[in-house]
This record gives sequence, structure tokens and C-alpha cells, in this order.
Amino acid sequence: MEARQGLPVLILGGTSEASALLRMLTGNMMFALTLSLAGRTSKPAVSSVPTRIGGFGGAEGLTAWLIEHRIARVIDATHPFAARISRNAATACAQSGVPLLAIRRPAWQPIGGDDWTEVADMEEAAAALGPVPRRVVLTIGRQELAAFARAPQHDYLARTIEPVGDIVSLPRWTEVSARGPFTLDDEIAFLRDAKADVLVTKNSGGAATSAKISAARALGIPVVIVKRPEMPNVPSVADVKEALRWLAEPLPSSHAQQTNPGPNL
Repeated sequence: MEARQGLPVLILGGTSEASALLRMLTGNMMFALTLSLAGRTSKPAVSSVPTRIGGFGGAEGLTAWLIEHRIARVIDATHPFAARISRNAATACAQSGVPLLAIRRPAWQPIGGDDWTEVADMEEAAAALGPVPRRVVLTIGRQELAAFARAPQHDYLARTIEPVGDIVSLPRWTEVSARGPFTLDDEIAFLRDAKADVLVTKNSGGAATSAKISAARALGIPVVIVKRPEMPNVPSVADVKEALRWLAEPLPSSHAQQTNPGPNL
């Protein structure tokens, strides 16, 4: 296998944090970056670094990939609800001895006047809408929309990046395909035009998609919000700058002997 210039780093991406990290490291010859995307979006943003699409084959497959490519560090910058890949990354890094850091943005918190109903999953979110018909706006992606088939009495409007297709079938159903980021004014107009009685969303946290929470607050619209899944207990930071500082730290001596180390930042 040819030697790679720079320290081999795998970034598990798909978030604004991953994009920001890549922008900060673009052109930095100290690292040989690889970006991994889950492949749920058919037209992901173009990256300036080598990118692989799709899963690794579970924790075992990721372990083998890390060893084969002599990866020196892994940064988990996946979505706060991407629990499976985060668990696989934790297991694979433990098995291969590769240092792992997770970027975990702070969750949103309700403030005075907010009308939030926190639920554990989409099934609970559907039940929380109640028996009386309501106009429901869903900003939860498309993978879990089928959970709302158990509450067909409501009028639904789902905003997704990708077309919904045949994932769900409801009697009163509208879909809007749109890609953010959205401003506060955008989100206020969107919720007003939808005549929303309630917003259902995930507690993704961070600033990139927080405008919908602020818009619901401004309009006095109740929010059914799904709590984050439990994540593995691994070293983590809240933002990209802290991740850059972690990359600048020296490798553990036992691992440095197994890789092609590059200079420090």
C-alpha cells in the first residue's frame, strides 16, 4: 500500500460541523482526510477531499477499514440522531486502537413561554398529537414518516430534502422538498403559510436548523420534540474549534508507530 502524505484522518460527516471542519482543513498538507457519508442524500454537497458513500458493514467492517487504511484518528461529526454509526465508530476505534473524538453540538433547550412536548421517539410523537385533527408540520427527515400513519386524522405537511416517495401513505398529506439553511424569516413564513397548529421535529441542536424553533416560539406554535438517542461514552467536544485542537495533539506513542505521522498543527 502506498504511503499517504499527512496523517490519515477519517471524518464521519453529513453535518454542518463536518463541512466546517473540512473548510478549515482544506489545503492543509498535515492531514490526509477521508470523508464518509451515509448515502441517504442522493446529491450531497461536493467535497474537496476523497469521499466514500455508504456503510462500512457494521463495526467489524469499519474496524477492518481503519486498519487497512492505517487511519490515525477518527472524528465522528455525524447527526445527533445517527446513533448506529456512532456506536459502530466507538466499537471499531476501541478494537483497532484508533483515537476517536465526537463532535456533539448542544441540544436545544426550552425557554420561558415555549410550549414543548418532549417524546422519546416518533411513535410517541404521533401519539402526542392527540385525537383532535390538527395541521401538523413535520421536519424530521423522511426515514421515520411512516410512524404518523397511526394518526391519520391530522393534516400533515412534511418538509424533506429528498422526495418522500412511497415511504408513507396518509389521507391528508403534502410534502415540500427544500434544502436549508433557512433564516428566521423563512421559517416564520413557512409555518404561517402552512397554517401550522403544531411543529414536530428532532432535537438536533446547533445553530444550522434552529430557526424553526425560534419561528415556532415567535408564532406561539406548540412543538413536539423528539429527544436524542443515547450515544456511546467517548471523548467529545461541542464545536469544530475544539476538534481542531484535538487534531493538533500528539498521537499516543503506541498508535504513532502504526501510522504515517504528520507534523503538528
